[in-house]
Order: sequence, then C-alpha cells, then structure tokens
Amino acid sequence: MIPGFEAIVEERIKKAQREGAFENLEGANKPLDLEDQNLPEEWRLAHKILKNAGFLPPELELRKKITQAEDLLENCGLDSPEGLKIQKKLNFLLTKLNTLRGDRNIPLTAMDDYRDNLIKKIS
Repeated sequence: MIPGFEAIVEERIKKAQREGAFENLEGANKPLDLEDQNLPEEWRLAHKILKNAGFLPPELELRKKITQAEDLLENCGLDSPEGLKIQKKLNFLLTKLNTLRGDRNIPLTAMDDYRDNLIKKIS
C-alpha cells in the first residue's frame, strides 16, 4: 500500500462512524449469513443468484427431498402402508445421494435436468 494511505482511510472511517454514516445500513444488527463460506469465491455470486431464484444443485435438492420424506415418515409411522411406501422412497433417495457423493461428480443427466429447469425458470 501507499505509505500513509492506511492512516487516511482509517481516519475517514472513524469520521464516518462519528457522523453516523454506518447506522442505517442494510443488515445492521442481524446475524451474518455464512452459508456460502465453503464455496470458492468465484462461485458465490452464481450460487446466491440461483438460490434466490429457487434453484438448488442436484445434491442439495436430494437432501431437501430426503428431509421431507423423513418428516412424512415420522408423522405416519413405519407400520402403515403409506409409511412403507415412504420408507421405500427414502431408501431410494438415500441410495441416489450416496451414489452422487461416491465419486463427487454429478451425473450428466442430473446436470442436464438442472440446466433445463434453470433455462425454463429464466425464460
């Protein structure tokens, strides 16, 4: 950095604080959203845009479906015919998720579906 530049910047920040320039900022007094911190920096904006548009990567979509199936199963129980049906679906979803995790590569068909859904949403 340029010598003395840091001191100038620091002084301007302190002056702005004294004048209340930072008091009404968006997100003030709210917890930080650190959800995207595990993503590489170059992917964060794209992830945020897709997330705000309601799109999830195939693995996260599967996790969401698994959670929904678990909630349904908890409410209806294993002994009922509906519970057995949900258990089969849950087993299928878990197997599919484990397959995706196994090689850490998302199958081409899943990416094609994801891309097609994204294009439909944008169009």
